[in-house]
Amino acid sequence: MSPARPPEGLVSVIVPCRNERGHIEAFCASVAAQQLPSGWDLEVVIADGRSDDGTAALLQALAAHDPRFAVIDNPGGIVSSGLNRALERARGEVIVRMDVHTAYAADYIAQCLAALADSGADNVGGPWRAEGESPMQRAIAAAFQSRWLAGGARSRQLDYSGWVDTVYLGCWPRRSLERFGGFDEQLVRNQDDEHNLRIVRGGGRVWQSAAIRSAYRPRGSLGALFRQYLQYGYWKPFVMKKHGQAASLRQLVPGLFVLALVLCALAGLLGAGPLPLLGLAGLYGVAALGASVAIAARSGWSLVWRLPAVIAAYHVGYGVGSLWGWADVLRGADQGRARFSRLTR
Repeated sequence: MSPARPPEGLVSVIVPCRNERGHIEAFCASVAAQQLPSGWDLEVVIADGRSDDGTAALLQALAAHDPRFAVIDNPGGIVSSGLNRALERARGEVIVRMDVHTAYAADYIAQCLAALADSGADNVGGPWRAEGESPMQRAIAAAFQSRWLAGGARSRQLDYSGWVDTVYLGCWPRRSLERFGGFDEQLVRNQDDEHNLRIVRGGGRVWQSAAIRSAYRPRGSLGALFRQYLQYGYWKPFVMKKHGQAASLRQLVPGLFVLALVLCALAGLLGAGPLPLLGLAGLYGVAALGASVAIAARSGWSLVWRLPAVIAAYHVGYGVGSLWGWADVLRGADQGRARFSRLTR
């Protein structure tokens, strides 16, 4: 490949946020410290989803101190609307999406620019690495990185560089966003996957570079993890419906498992007794314990007793959400906006 290098000039970082008082200052400092290649300037457009915890005041103070930062309103309150409002304000030849709850290597943007130049792709990004601080966060991160949860997804293979269907966050030449459009504001979750699917189905290409390094900070409790994956599971059927896309096996398994649990419970109520439910739950428990041992052997034995519950929160949350989503898709419901209508953490 020998594509033309993107024109040197301005790179725009776009960031949706809401109620990030405890994280926004450190995030802005890390973006301001990015080491750009010669000839490139930086602007950062932060779309605030009407925070009510003091985030907005902190952002205004930061923007007053550093003219590279601009703060705009995101009345929609969700990620996709925030990204689109930031895109409307961004002026750069290259657009980089960043997330407040992710730590970035000092050359993160520089590596994005290099990957665009070397690959000629319409979107580039790095692998999705999770790192935790508290014991529960570390367990959630260890499970997230495991093939037992990822199902072989290349986006979580930290050493993989090559063509992919989707990447974490993203970096686009402006011409790609002009060609394929912005983010679907009907989607509270899964807007990244849908956007990358639109690129690939429209004849574009997505490239993952292992040199683009970042570390995502996962949720810190089982309840927050369950709610997150409930939403991911819920919105996936709407993406599939929009594009007429068949579900992959790894996307179907959690929902089928939860459905099987429900059917076993109903069978018990109708006279089959508790054995079907206990048998299925027992088999899953053995599998989750085995996966926990495998993950702990790589990530630390102190995590092993937390991992079965973490794995269950991932699977059951996604499974319940996907069944809920399919039910709403099939009955033509209004995509649950009253249920999932805000940026959440």
